[in-house]
Amino acid sequence: MPLYVGVMSGTSLDGLDFALIEQEDQTTLLATHYEPMPQQFQQELLALCSSGPDELARAAIAEQAWAQLAAEGIGRLLHAAAIDAAAIRAIGSHGQTVRHEPNRGFTIQIGNPALLAELTNISVVADFRRRDVAAGGQGAPLVPAFHEAIFGDPTRVRAVLNIGGFSNLSLLQPGEAARGFDCGPGNVLMDSWIRHQQGQQYDRGGAWASTGRVNALLLDQLLSDSFFATTGPKSTGRELFNLSWLETHLASFPTISPEDVQATLLELTARSICESLLASQPNAQDVLVCGGGAHNTALMNRLVTLLPGCEVTSTGAYGIDPDWIEAMAFAWLAHCCIEGIPTNRPSVTGARGLRVLGGIYPA
Repeated sequence: MPLYVGVMSGTSLDGLDFALIEQEDQTTLLATHYEPMPQQFQQELLALCSSGPDELARAAIAEQAWAQLAAEGIGRLLHAAAIDAAAIRAIGSHGQTVRHEPNRGFTIQIGNPALLAELTNISVVADFRRRDVAAGGQGAPLVPAFHEAIFGDPTRVRAVLNIGGFSNLSLLQPGEAARGFDCGPGNVLMDSWIRHQQGQQYDRGGAWASTGRVNALLLDQLLSDSFFATTGPKSTGRELFNLSWLETHLASFPTISPEDVQATLLELTARSICESLLASQPNAQDVLVCGGGAHNTALMNRLVTLLPGCEVTSTGAYGIDPDWIEAMAFAWLAHCCIEGIPTNRPSVTGARGLRVLGGIYPA
């Protein structure tokens, strides 16, 4: 039975997700593991997301630490599952995105796959995004093909919504090629704001946002960003949506309370998702939510309210825990790379054609 491990470290920078899958005619999740990211390392990665001194050396050192953390997490995953490393065909490693600027022709994920292969003695497939960018695509999102494979239904019009640091949609219409794009900020602004105001990593369940009130003028100003006016293919990252971007807008609202800012940021995430979906797939019947945002009760309630014509549920209702979808996806992408199966979707990224994604680092 072909086994793969997927490693996903998203823009939230809270830790690394690991998924062990069996890939035959279908994808089966066998085991999972979460490896928290040390706070000092998290701060170093955040610093690498913006310009700073001696970036090349700092990035090289950081990706060695990332590979070491990933290797430790894989070791714990396999130990808990009682599976020997020799049984794993490959690791699919997303790495850690530190820059994503496809409109300038590049995207950068660090993670030192050669070192990860050396530490684990398992072949590693990595660097999934750059081939799509080289072919004129956005390099993101890459998960719609996987979403289509596991959630596509010949009788239902579905959208799979991933809410991580940023939010992205996979649009699954029976008989049509999968489409998808980034909607905008998912948790990234809410996380940055509560970290700035309270030193908390995230707003559990949207509890703090629920104590505030949406400021309509601020919301309109945030939604006026040109990113929201464009249609897919499109992708985004911390290069655009970050604390500095928010503070620039807040300069016009000197008396707004912190909790009202948080409430408005939650509404920004909900509105940008729902408006994107209604504009691109107004006949959607099901919205399957995965990623950390699926645990934000206040955000999920807003999605239900704003999408009255859709059945909005966590992917857990379809048998897969929302926390592990992306790690599973990169295990699946590793399988596809080794088998020579193209996994980008030009209808999603805008690339010139189908491409096999990833580079292979043998054990």
